[in-house]
Amino acid sequence: MTKPAMKTLSNRMVGKLEVHRDTVFWDRELTGFGVRVYPTGSKVYIAQARGPEGPRRVTVGRHGVIHSEEARRRAALLIARIKAGGEAAPVRSAGGPTVAELAGRYMAEHVEVRCKPRTAAAVRAALRAHVLPALGKIPLASLERTQVAALHRGLHETPAAANAALRVLSSMFEAAGDWGLLPEGTNPCRAIVKYPLRRRERFLTEAEFERLGLALDALEAEGGASACAVAAIRLLMLTGCRKSEVLGLRWEDVALGESELRLADSKTGARVVSLPPPAAGLLAALPRLPGNPWVFPGRKPGARLSGLDHAWRKVLMRAELDDVRIHDLRHSYASRALALGEGLPVIAKLLGHSHIQTTARYAHLARDTVREAAERIARSIAADLLDGR
Repeated sequence: MTKPAMKTLSNRMVGKLEVHRDTVFWDRELTGFGVRVYPTGSKVYIAQARGPEGPRRVTVGRHGVIHSEEARRRAALLIARIKAGGEAAPVRSAGGPTVAELAGRYMAEHVEVRCKPRTAAAVRAALRAHVLPALGKIPLASLERTQVAALHRGLHETPAAANAALRVLSSMFEAAGDWGLLPEGTNPCRAIVKYPLRRRERFLTEAEFERLGLALDALEAEGGASACAVAAIRLLMLTGCRKSEVLGLRWEDVALGESELRLADSKTGARVVSLPPPAAGLLAALPRLPGNPWVFPGRKPGARLSGLDHAWRKVLMRAELDDVRIHDLRHSYASRALALGEGLPVIAKLLGHSHIQTTARYAHLARDTVREAAERIARSIAADLLDGR
């Protein structure tokens, strides 16, 4: 750090300060009041004084978030507290927009404009359940990292919810910086480490696929599940599509002549899904209801099938499987592709992943397949060697 410099810390003067190394500039008028300037352009007001237990230095606030005169006022109070041996907690101002007000603008101008309805619903749920009850009334300029960390830590028993709340709050503060409500580098969510989440992986064996197939056939024949739901589950198994892609499928998206599904708005944007003959035959056999554009229609006129959970529970009971989610069908599709020798780039295309890193989660399955092949080959060669003795 360079040698401290003395200046009169006005808002205009502090705004002009630029340094190549961290530098503290002290105010000429109020002893112990200063501003620390970083090469990145970030500027933090500080207060320093000697108390009964020795010298203390306290952060007052960031330049741009608070005015220099407000910082001077807070610093004077802090300096007096330190000299008297009192608690040197930061002095806060109640001015400026609150976290709740930022959340309202964030939802209206960012989430509802840029995000898909499912994402918007998840953001709204995180705000209502966790962020706003804990932090909604706090002014943006006053929110500190310790408060955000406390919110995150308080949700440790539900780590996914804790990470979601942190992610939403961090995105809000990034937006606040873009809108000029806060200076860059003032996101209180930075450096808070998310909880590690154990990614659940469940892959169906050939025998389990057979049991699911028999269960689907039996339930359809007995009327235990709707033919529409059974067909949707079969399509998931045959294509590796997401549940939302299948339930949201319109007849205009189905090109049977080209053996394709042309999805205009999947999770990762528009994509084309190749239809293998079993899947194309399944779709060709489905009835088309007049006035209903959905491939898998619901009970109400013009509506689509809203969900598969009820039918899926019946399928699992019939197949005597109790730990399989519908999404595991997609994982199992990828697993089978790897077992048949397909590479990760091809599987990424089949699953509609926009980044190969997403598909890389299946890399260990590829290693398992190679290891099993190596063992089979070695056993075969070893048998020949033994026969030759």
